[in-house]
Order: sequence, then structure tokens, then C-alpha cells
Amino acid sequence: MEREKLGSRLGFILLSAGCAIGIGNVWKFPYVAGQNGGAIFILIYLFFLVVLGIPVMTMEFSMGRAAKRSCAKMYNELEPKGSKWHHHSKFAIAGNYLLMMFYTTVAGWMLKYFVDMATGRLDFSTPETVAAHFTAMNQDPWTLVFFMGLVVAIGFGVCALGLQNGLERITKWMMLALLAIMVVLAVNSLFLDGAQEGLAFYLLPSWSRFQEAGALNVIVAAMNQAFFTLSLGIGAMAIFGSYIDKDHALMGESINVALLDTFVAITAGLIIIPACFAYNVEVSAGPSLIFITLPNLFHNMPLGRLWGALFFVFMSFAALSTVLAVFENILSSTMELFGWPRKKACLVNLVVVFVLSLPCALGFNVLENIAPLGAGTTILDFEDFLVSNIMLPLGSLVFVLFCTWSQGWGWEAFQKEANTGQGVQVKPWMKNYCRYVLPCVILVVFVLGLVPFLA
Repeated sequence: MEREKLGSRLGFILLSAGCAIGIGNVWKFPYVAGQNGGAIFILIYLFFLVVLGIPVMTMEFSMGRAAKRSCAKMYNELEPKGSKWHHHSKFAIAGNYLLMMFYTTVAGWMLKYFVDMATGRLDFSTPETVAAHFTAMNQDPWTLVFFMGLVVAIGFGVCALGLQNGLERITKWMMLALLAIMVVLAVNSLFLDGAQEGLAFYLLPSWSRFQEAGALNVIVAAMNQAFFTLSLGIGAMAIFGSYIDKDHALMGESINVALLDTFVAITAGLIIIPACFAYNVEVSAGPSLIFITLPNLFHNMPLGRLWGALFFVFMSFAALSTVLAVFENILSSTMELFGWPRKKACLVNLVVVFVLSLPCALGFNVLENIAPLGAGTTILDFEDFLVSNIMLPLGSLVFVLFCTWSQGWGWEAFQKEANTGQGVQVKPWMKNYCRYVLPCVILVVFVLGLVPFLA
């Protein structure tokens, strides 16, 4: 059976960026940037994106394009005979399933809030009613399971239409709409009375805030954000490398994806932070910012329900773009492993992912007494910890070693593949950096990610 291909370079860039652009860098980036010196943090973040994120992404794309396989089979095509690199495939596939086991519930939250905001079901007359709405949603297992199931059904329904007719066509439309909605929301925020103070807080370097946060803390926060924002380490990028031709060098494509991801993260801050300052709302991290703080903010705005509905459409698109990309990786892996046609793979995985996602959806209600990481934690926290703190950094480390060690695919083979086509080239001087320095930086990220849980 001939391997499917993406129809355009734009499709490849938007699909890859869609995978990288998730809910995390929308609600986390503005808060982390603001608390860590604003523009100083952003500059350090961009530095780590260049020295950490882009090289690993280039390696993932190169492995996928050279092998023309998903993470399930790409090592088998590239590794030296008799070596054991292919065992990482099982962990990569597991990482994709595990990511979707909690991400589908979070995406379901976004859809539910869009519906409630658009229909007027969300009572945001007081801060208390807004907070109560989020609590009530999570305490209702039927609601969470329904919207989680809706996300799973939409995701596999789109993928079942085919790579070009379904995934590429719909993701292109969705990502372009996402970018347009973001610009509209950002412009609206910038023209609110009092927004200038928020803009200064976010974008002007503040040495005092940088010192207050602590130089080491800011550097660590920027490094973590740059590493985790691109969803590297589980083959979610390699799959799109496997679908493209050899017209363009892959470091240039990685830079394009990283720029798009960064544009979304920084624009999210332009939406959220000036608006929070305009209405004297505390800028705080996590779910409370999206589901409790911002609805209060929309209540105070003229045409608040419209802006709120637009915001949750944007959040839903950000979530669904990641869901679609990771579902495609899961589908391609199962099609290669079992020889199934696309529609059968979609049907089987729809049931599997739905069942696997139930513990997370029920972890806020029926299974709320299960606290895997200690009092106050949920099943979602545990699944997120396994993916973000273990599978992504260790998976990225394996990719880097495979592409730079002679016992793996090797630097020469990687460089040749990455540099095929027009665009930014991987230079020979990068070899020692990628072979020795990059693995050490990834290990530092990994260890720092475990420290809070071991303390």
C-alpha cells in the first residue's frame, strides 16, 4: 500500500505547529513570562528554543522523513542491524496514548465552556457563580465523559477522512482561524482602558522582577517552557516528517514551526495580561486563569459573551489541533503494526482511546479519592507528570543520541537527511554540541522536572 503524503508545505507547517501549539503554552506562557521578568524571560526562552527545541525537532523530522514510517517502525528502518534502539518505539507509542488519556478531557472542558459561553448558560454575574460553574462541571461525570467522548469522536472522525482530505484540510482551516481569532482578541485587549500597564508588565524588561524571581529560577522556567512547548520526544513530530517530500531542508522547517508556536504563545499573553490589568484581575496560572479569572473579565467587557465565546473557540482549536496531530501518530503506528486500513484503525482506536480516557474524566468526581501524587492531586496530574516529566525528556534524549552516535543512525546520515532540500542547513560545527552538550541539557531538564516531586 502506497504511503499517503501531505498535499502542501503549508499543510505540513500548520499540522506540525498545531501539534506543538497546545493549551499549556496558551495558559502557562503569559503567566510564567509575567512572573519572571517579562521581556527578559521571553529573550531567555527564545535562546533555549534555538539551542534546545529546534535541534531536537530537526532530528525528529529527519528520522520520520528518512524512514517514511511512524514512530512504531522508523527505528527498524534506520538502526544498525542487531541494535536495540527500536525498543524506544513502544515507549513513544505509549506516550502518545498517555498524552491523549488526559488531553481529551481538557479539550472537552474547552468545548463545554464555548457552548456555555455562547448559549448564555454560564452565569458570570459574580466571581462566586463563575467558580461554582467550573466546580459543578467537574463534579458531573456525565458531562465530562460526554465532552471527552465528543473530542475523541471528532478527532478520529476527521482522521478517518484521510490525510489530505481530512487531517490536512481541516487542520489548515482550523489553524488559520485560530490565528485570526487570536489577532482579533489581542487587538481588543490592547485597546481596553488600562491595558498599557499590562503591556508594560508583559513586554518591558524588568530587572527588579527578574532579580525578585531569581536569575536561576527564570533560566530554569525559560528552559522548561522552551523544551516542553514543542511536544518533542514521542514521535509526534516524526510522523509529519514521514509525510513530506525532500524539497526543503528540515532545520528551516523546524524554525518555521517554532516561530509559529512562539507567535501563538506571545499573542496569548497579549490577549490575557492587558485585559487582566485593565480590570484589576489577578494574573494566576493553571485552570483557574482560563475557567474562573477570564470569565469574570469577559463579564466586565462590552460584548463580553461574544469575546468569551471567541476565546473558547480559539482554546478549543488549540486543543483539537494537538488532538488531531497525536491521533494521526497513533493511527499511523497501528496501521503499520497491524496492517489495518485507515478506517478500521480509526474505529478500533476510537474505542481504545475513549476507554483509556475514562479514568481522567472520572478522576474529578467518581474517582476523586485517588490522589496518585499526594493529597489534592488527580489522575490528570499523574498522567501529565508521566508524559511531561519522564517520557518527553527521556524520549528526546534517545532521539538525540540516535542521531549523533555512530552506534545509532549517526551524525553523517542525520546531517545528510536534514540538509536535503533548500533552506537552513545543519552545520558541521553543530556535531559536538549536539553529541555532548545537548544530551546534558536535556538531562538537566529531566532532573529539574523530578525535583519537586521527590522533595
